[in-house]
Amino acid sequence: MTVSMPQLVIVSPALRDANNGNWQTARRWQRHLAGAYRVRIVRDWPDALAADDAAMIALHARRSAAAIALWSTLHPQHGLAVVLTGTDLYRDILTDAEAQRSLVLAQALIVLQERAPQALPEALRDKARVIFQSTTERRTLTKSRRHLRVLMVGHLRDEKSPRTLFAAARRLADQPGIFIDHIGEPLDPALGEEARTTMASVANYRWLGGLPHETVRRHIQRAHLLVHASRMEGGAHVIMEAAASGTPVLASAVDGNIGMLGADYAGYFPCGDAGTLAALLLRCREAVGAAGADEAPGGNLLWQLGAQCRERARLFTPARERAELHRMVDELLAGDPGGTH
Repeated sequence: MTVSMPQLVIVSPALRDANNGNWQTARRWQRHLAGAYRVRIVRDWPDALAADDAAMIALHARRSAAAIALWSTLHPQHGLAVVLTGTDLYRDILTDAEAQRSLVLAQALIVLQERAPQALPEALRDKARVIFQSTTERRTLTKSRRHLRVLMVGHLRDEKSPRTLFAAARRLADQPGIFIDHIGEPLDPALGEEARTTMASVANYRWLGGLPHETVRRHIQRAHLLVHASRMEGGAHVIMEAAASGTPVLASAVDGNIGMLGADYAGYFPCGDAGTLAALLLRCREAVGAAGADEAPGGNLLWQLGAQCRERARLFTPARERAELHRMVDELLAGDPGGTH
């Protein structure tokens, strides 16, 4: 007799059409869990297939709060994991009653970087399970030593702090040999207009708008450097994609980025500090043309950042993420989702 696989549901506020981190996470986890479980992704729950769901993984404590609450009513204290994003951890759970209730109802709280458990109420930290997200490794390309090619990836919204990049680009407008590309949809129309204004006045800055994910990955692979200026992060996809492509990162010193890159990483700047970002970009431009730039670490910031990113990339492998995810779901179905920090 054939035993059917358990059915899991992933509740995601964003589906394929959004082309954002939530959708990428949901779709990748569906692939990782396929074979051991039947996995479906929905925006709204319950639906016609809800009666067969053995467990729920809900992305966002606040945005998926209705589905989380109803699951808990129908399946008390069983089978519910909530994935906490940056806006959950560093904004919503501080003030939003529905987000706070989601934390209490869940049997497991999945966080995506190693500093995230510190943002949870102390009484709930035992529920936390750190699962680093993953991406496929890309070949590290040989980069030009004539100029520095910089890339920032993120839809234009306040949480991603695009104004920090605009201001840094303006500070570097008269500096030769630095070219800045910026990828992201204008979710905030005002920020889209500021990107256009910056592009019109700064010759070395280009806003490319939204691009398909594979195209974005190729841009990351070709860049000397990724800039990630976010105000809040749960665990940014683009950081792991850069690390897996051999592309160093300059990141704002917020917990979500430090939890991805490590406390000793050398490429942080204070959040919102365009002056420090610009100064770091100038140091990296100088490093591009330095003799022995690919071999000797002495004083070469790009070399140092590249070495540190290669080390952190070991955390972002598909095999590691798949194993942690299967372990969490097995424990969830067994009623024992013991957390780990």
